[in-house]
Amino acid sequence: MTSYEFVGYMLMKSADVVICGAGIAGIATAYQLTVKQGVKSVVLVDERAPLTLTSDKSTECYRNWWPGPGDAMVALMNRSIDILENFARETNNVFHLNRRGYLYATADRNRIAVFKRAADEAASLGAGPVRVHDHAASEYQPASPSGFDSPLTGADLLTDSSLIEKYFPYFARNTVAVLHARRCGWFSAQQLGMYELERARTAGAQFISARVTAIEVDSGRVRGVVLNDGTRIATENFVIAAGPFLKEVAMLLDVDVPVFNERHVKVNFDDMLGAIPREAGLLIWADPVRIPWSDDERELFASLDETRWLLDEFPAGVHGRPEGGRDGGSALMLWTYDLLPVEPTLPITWDPHYPEIVLRGMAVMLPALRQYIGKAPRPVVDGGYYCKTRENRPLIGPLSVDGAYVIGALSGFGLMASSAAAELLAQHITHSTLPSYARAFMLERYDDAEYQTMLANWGESGQL
Repeated sequence: MTSYEFVGYMLMKSADVVICGAGIAGIATAYQLTVKQGVKSVVLVDERAPLTLTSDKSTECYRNWWPGPGDAMVALMNRSIDILENFARETNNVFHLNRRGYLYATADRNRIAVFKRAADEAASLGAGPVRVHDHAASEYQPASPSGFDSPLTGADLLTDSSLIEKYFPYFARNTVAVLHARRCGWFSAQQLGMYELERARTAGAQFISARVTAIEVDSGRVRGVVLNDGTRIATENFVIAAGPFLKEVAMLLDVDVPVFNERHVKVNFDDMLGAIPREAGLLIWADPVRIPWSDDERELFASLDETRWLLDEFPAGVHGRPEGGRDGGSALMLWTYDLLPVEPTLPITWDPHYPEIVLRGMAVMLPALRQYIGKAPRPVVDGGYYCKTRENRPLIGPLSVDGAYVIGALSGFGLMASSAAAELLAQHITHSTLPSYARAFMLERYDDAEYQTMLANWGESGQL
């Protein structure tokens, strides 16, 4: 148990590990330390309620579909999905894990070869085999709308128009290929996070509603943490799991971590017309898009400096999925077209055109959504931040100050990676045997001249 003593008017505490941040990364770390590693005294500190900063702003999806270089990201995600599936079995799938897959679609025949290369690369890195369906008699197996125990991994590439029409009639008629990445789907982040939090609490973890204002360091080692109410927690192990505020908290240690933030905003609206089929997977348009505005809208936007950008080509990657049961529900849609680094501020703000842009972009892929243009139900818009490194790989492991650790830069993949990332960090803290991919996510990778050369030529980051 955490120990307490009074010194003057300040309540003194001690803990084996203090974790700054009670999002999914911090909670998963507390779970791994207490339940799996047997650490008796772990304190989670956050001025907000657990899972409320960015963990509840996600599409809640997961995938083992990642590019190189190297197999570290695929290995990390495969391990994380293994843990998620074990949780699902333990809980009778209380957090509704499915394996519907990611469905990348294109209307550009030149992109078929890109899809095949991506699938071959993912297969070579451990994501599973590639199955090509290029004729009407090919045996393609659609994903089950529920459950997660499908034996199929890897990907299916459909290039036959009759197969695409048969299995994906909701895609635009000009769709020429669909790439179905298999070990992918989504789940309820709140249900998963609360399960881990309650298990961690039962095993001895505690939550304190406060803000970390100082980290005491003596002789190059963490010695304690000071909170905004004056409380001091004596500890020799401090974990930064602060999401978009990772850089700010690390500066309390005089450690500069190479991360930045991008806005991440999603739209949720009542899909009362069923434009996005209830059984669909995560739907992703792989082509750049010019928004199909009306002639009057184009004329108006072109006349104003502040709206002329709406006529530009938008990047590939608009995506969405159904939310809710088979009998009805809502739709989630996202498009991270604004890639400018920003300082994290709360509450987050977004472009007022965003819901309309996303709806119209999605309608290029899913024509049934056109029914909502000009008369869509009022959407719920919320968001957070993608905290990321240059190459969009996480930071997991020790910092330059002894006893200080980081689990962060989980840009766009925090929920899916949190289980394996937390397991890895707990192994660092307890000096357990590390997996082969451990070094790929440590901060010290940036001290490697070869890695810096690789960074200068880094290609696809794996971000949708």
